[in-house]
This record gives sequence, structure tokens and C-alpha cells, in this order.
Amino acid sequence: MENKGMVELYQPRHTLIGRDGIMKIPYFLGRMNANRVLVVTDKGLIKSGTAGKITAVMDDAKINYVVYDGVEPNPSVRIVNEAFEFYKKNDCNVIIAVGGGSPIDVAKAVSILSANGGKIQDYNGYNKSKKRGTPIIAVNTTAGTGSECTRAYVVTDEESKSKMLMVDTNCLAHIALNDPMLMVGMPPSLTAATGIDALTHAIEAYICNTHTPFTDALAMESIRLVSESLREAVRDGSNMDARTDMCWAEYMAGLSFSNAGLGLVHGIAHQLGGYYNIPHGLANAIMLPRVLEFNRPYCMGRLAEVAQAMGEKVDHMSVDEASKQCIIAVRRLIEDVKIPPLCDTKFDMKDIDVIAEHALQDTATATNAVRPTREDVKTIIAKTYYEGLLMKKVKTDG
Repeated sequence: MENKGMVELYQPRHTLIGRDGIMKIPYFLGRMNANRVLVVTDKGLIKSGTAGKITAVMDDAKINYVVYDGVEPNPSVRIVNEAFEFYKKNDCNVIIAVGGGSPIDVAKAVSILSANGGKIQDYNGYNKSKKRGTPIIAVNTTAGTGSECTRAYVVTDEESKSKMLMVDTNCLAHIALNDPMLMVGMPPSLTAATGIDALTHAIEAYICNTHTPFTDALAMESIRLVSESLREAVRDGSNMDARTDMCWAEYMAGLSFSNAGLGLVHGIAHQLGGYYNIPHGLANAIMLPRVLEFNRPYCMGRLAEVAQAMGEKVDHMSVDEASKQCIIAVRRLIEDVKIPPLCDTKFDMKDIDVIAEHALQDTATATNAVRPTREDVKTIIAKTYYEGLLMKKVKTDG
């Protein structure tokens, strides 16, 4: 059902999309009266030289900064606390996040803690903070998470092995920056997983029960761009047209779900990340087809429109047939970009009960097209797991 009440829309204060956007960072830091900047990133981006491109721009402008590079995939409470202590010790007043969802999520957590105090667990849920966080420049290096433009961040609670989803207006980035030049060296597997992550954001935002005309328009264009450009971005990472299209697609998908909501794909994916450290984009990509099959009876018209946005010829099909064609198109794209099956991850069927229970309680699941039961969630996960095993057996036997 479309959201009929009063709607608030959220987005970063300023957005830059396109080549050489990082060259504008010193200008914005000057406007933000930055005394010392905390750069939040990970060791992979240090090693690849991607983070160095941003620090080189600041070196040339003689900007005072320190680097925290301890971020890991599915960042934990420990990492957030470590980064926050580093922020305080170095007396920073602006944060630059360099990376995909994980560094940006850590930057948001530090931003909220620095302005509001307390523990990060205090902010689990919707709008739990009182004050706007420390200003963030979110430099996105993957075309998938949308984290640079959303009011959401995710932190893994090591004790419960679950992911906390914080949705908080006060963590919105001051500047969201997507420079496709930073994404050229991204490996094909990461390009694929983050690209399907963007597709998942757009589709879930389009079929969730709190969508609006604004989020619909963003989601549909995002779906079209991913469908047209992701295969080429995976095949040839230096194709700047494909990379730029994916920057637009992931940004619009991020704005769409940040202002609408998500669904059960994310509800399950958050648990797969929290339990087994499966990268978030990969977890979404693995779960997307089966969750869409479960949701299909409740949103056939919307999925038929998604099929059309994906370039499928559905004009002469019934709504029922077109909605099925949508799922076929999603599966084909996932196969073409070589997303591995659930059985190739660390997932263990013995954990299915607790994974399903946590997925039901996840903030993202609340806006799913239909409310699932625990047995529904278990069935979806089991089907996904055994389908992968069967496909592997067929390929091996063949």
C-alpha cells in the first residue's frame, strides 16, 4: 500500500557524482571549518591506493588529518568503539569515510557517538539520537551500498551475533561523493555483489509497504540502469560509462530505500552477515530471488513493472506472467554476474531457527510487502540453500 500520510524526505546536504569529484574535497572542508579530519577506511583500500588518492588531495591542500584503517566487513561494536576513541584522541571535528558500506557505517556511528555520547547499542532502531552528528564527507568506492546517501547504518553486535540497524536522520552525510574513477580497480566479484545490492535496494523500496511516488521514480530508474550497465561494469571495470551509470543507480537506490523502506531480503541478509560475516551485498544477492518468489502474490503488479524496467518484453503478458518474468530476469542477471550460491558460504543449516527469528525482528523486515512467519523465513532460507546444492550437483554431473 502506498504511503498516504504526511511524508518526510531525507537526503545528504550536498551530492557530487562524476569523475574527479574528490578534487572538491578541500573546498568543502574549508566551508566546514575542519581543524583535523578523521579518515575512516579499511586496509584493503589503503593497500590498493584508493584511500591514498583522497589523502593526496588533502596533502596538496595542506589539510590536517589522521587515518583510521581498522574497518572490517560487517563492522562490529568493537571497531566502532576503537574508531571513536581514535577520533577523540586526535581531537577531530570532521569525518571523511572512504569505502563501501562498512567504512561509511563506522563513520556514521562515530559521528552519532561524538555528538550524543553513550554506547552505540543505545541507538539501535529509529531516530534514537537527539543531536545531529559530526559532519561526514562520505566518499563511496563501491556502486552498491547507497550508504553515502542514506540515514541508515548497520553495526554487528558480537555478543548476540546479530546486526543492529540504525535509521537516524542525524547521521546523514554532509557531502555524498561518488567518483567513478575510484571504482575502476574494483574486482569483478565485488562489482557484481555490490551491483546486485543496489538492485535489491531499488526493488525492495519499490515493493515495500511504505513506498511513495518520489521513491518509486528513483527505484525504477535505478533498476533500469543496473539492468543495462552492471554486466558491462563486471566484464570491463574500466568502462567509465558503465561505472558512472552504476554510480547513479546505487545513489538513487540508496535515496529510494532510505526514504521508503526495505524488506525481508535485508532482514535475512543482516543475519547472514552478523552470524557468518558474509559480505552484505553478497548476502542480499543470494537471498533476493527466493524472497521475491515469496512476496510475489502480494505485489504482482509492482513486480510486473520491475520486469519492464529491467527490459523484459512483458506488454502482452498477464500481470501474473509478467511478475514471474521479473524473477526470471533477476535470476538471469545474478547468474550472468556469477554470484555464488548460499551453500558456498559459511552458512550452516543448524542455525536456521535463530537466523529466522532474528530476521523477523529486523527493522528492515517491518516494511516487507507482507508480514512473514518464522516458518516462511525458514522455508525461504532452506530453499535457497538446497537449490544451490542442487545446481552445483547438476553442473558437476553434467
